[in-house]
Amino acid sequence: MSEPDSLDKFRRVLSGAARAIARDVEAEVTFGSESSSAALGKVARVPSPGPGLDPRMVAEARGAADAMALRLRYSDAALHARRAPPAGDARDVFDALEGARVEALGSRAMAGVEGNLAELAIARVRGDAITRARTAEEVPLATAIGLLARQRLTGTQPPEAARTGLAMIAPWIEERGGAELDALALTIDDQANFATLARRLLEDLELAEPEEPTEDQPDEGGDEDPGDDDGADEPDDAGDEGASSGGDVEMRAEEDSAESDQDDGSDHDDDGDESSSGEDGDEQAQPRPGRRNWDEAPSTDYHAYTERFDEQIAAADLCDADELARLRATLDLQMAAFQGVVTRLANRLQRRLMAQQARSWDFDQEEGLLDAARLARVIVQPGHALSYKIERETEFRDTVVSLLIDNSGSMRGRPISIAAMSADILARTLERCGVATEILGFTTRAWKGGQSREAWLAEGRPATPGRLNDLRHILYKRADEPYRHARGNLGLMMREGLLKENIDGEALLWAHNRLMARREERRILMVISDGAPVDDSTASANSGSYLDAHLRTVIGWIEQRSSVELAAIGIGHDVTRYYKRAVTIMDAEQLGGALVEQLAGLFELR
Repeated sequence: MSEPDSLDKFRRVLSGAARAIARDVEAEVTFGSESSSAALGKVARVPSPGPGLDPRMVAEARGAADAMALRLRYSDAALHARRAPPAGDARDVFDALEGARVEALGSRAMAGVEGNLAELAIARVRGDAITRARTAEEVPLATAIGLLARQRLTGTQPPEAARTGLAMIAPWIEERGGAELDALALTIDDQANFATLARRLLEDLELAEPEEPTEDQPDEGGDEDPGDDDGADEPDDAGDEGASSGGDVEMRAEEDSAESDQDDGSDHDDDGDESSSGEDGDEQAQPRPGRRNWDEAPSTDYHAYTERFDEQIAAADLCDADELARLRATLDLQMAAFQGVVTRLANRLQRRLMAQQARSWDFDQEEGLLDAARLARVIVQPGHALSYKIERETEFRDTVVSLLIDNSGSMRGRPISIAAMSADILARTLERCGVATEILGFTTRAWKGGQSREAWLAEGRPATPGRLNDLRHILYKRADEPYRHARGNLGLMMREGLLKENIDGEALLWAHNRLMARREERRILMVISDGAPVDDSTASANSGSYLDAHLRTVIGWIEQRSSVELAAIGIGHDVTRYYKRAVTIMDAEQLGGALVEQLAGLFELR
């Protein structure tokens, strides 16, 4: 056979293979002097290997054809176009991430495709500016982020020629968007969710503005500014929607109301006027900040004397930005010795989570992927129908974790530092693993009763008044809020004067009910505390075990009747007398081990 005939035969075979991979009879391959950066519709322009069919060029041509075929097979072009930003660096990065996703799917399914794509990656960077860059500014972002995403999704190292240029800009990318890059692997099979993470990465890198919600994009109201006017109106429109979307809308309504009440002081003066709540439409969707959701609580005689003075407040609203930055710097100094814990814990949890996405195959199918083990039969009996296999996925349970931290006076000093470190490590780690994480704190607004006790005294000290203190529930990080946005808030725990008394039972109900409003299938509540609830005013006006008995009732109700999984870490005190699933740590050196022990157990495949 002449060399031109060999080249034409190679092109026809390559087109046939592309059509088989793409499962599209219109896929086609043409030869050119070099590969195009993207396929034009269903036509891939690949580098010609020449009449001699040079092996390296053949591999590159196969890689380019496979890349086009995989995009046709695994990528919804209409969805990609809807979610993509306008032309420019942002669009190039978005396209590169989607390319990395579909090529990772192909590499996972077909070993031969994986080898072809490796050759294509080398060819792509050969003429790219990343190989000539002398400063970070000269490195093309799309190339760098595409290579980092490819490494995250397939475990494949970047081509040698690109490593010097990549090293110049990778630290900057990792610092701003490392969490989103780490989470990409958990959404590789879901293009819509993958696109959401890609858009977040663009926001982290300040390449694109926040995306307008679309029908393909999950409702993520928690990421919006709590003061946004649009979000405040949503409960009226969405109050009757199903639970899958209602949880986020309702929680955002609660948080919007919390901040608006803080602005005008109405949370301290409003005694639950029904006409007021009816105007806002919040009463049906979610209780207002100063109200406990007693419908989602165990039956008990426990009650509050008044809830007028309770508050739910964002951490950033409790001190100014300069002080918050100083407090965060103090926490960073204490965390310097624990940087390795984050990486070890993230790797272990990543393995736990990914194990729940284990895949298996159904063999002897009439359609699907060609089964390599049946290749001989295909050649001998090409008409045999049962020579294919279909990938079967094990169900992966979507998870949200709420971390509830005791902000009482007894935690002052080393215990609160350990608690703040725990929150920081958990937030970073779980975000890397694609697990939504909420961080909450609880204390009181005053020592020895505050305004609630004053109201009780003014009204003649009625007997058995119930809880006699003003609750302060603190939002350090909402579940859908990126860690980078909430990082500074965690330093607030270092502030003198924040830590007062603790009423644990109501705090657990608050955190529990927030979890129940979430859309995730699996909900985990982890408490970090140093022991029993303490409030002198309540204890002196009721029985001495009033708060303790309520806490035990709430814990028992959650552990026995709720779908929320409850665990605790005791700081310096044994909390196993309250919680069935608990560990105790006495110092920061035990922190990493305790977190690994608890979380590894919680994330076991069940």
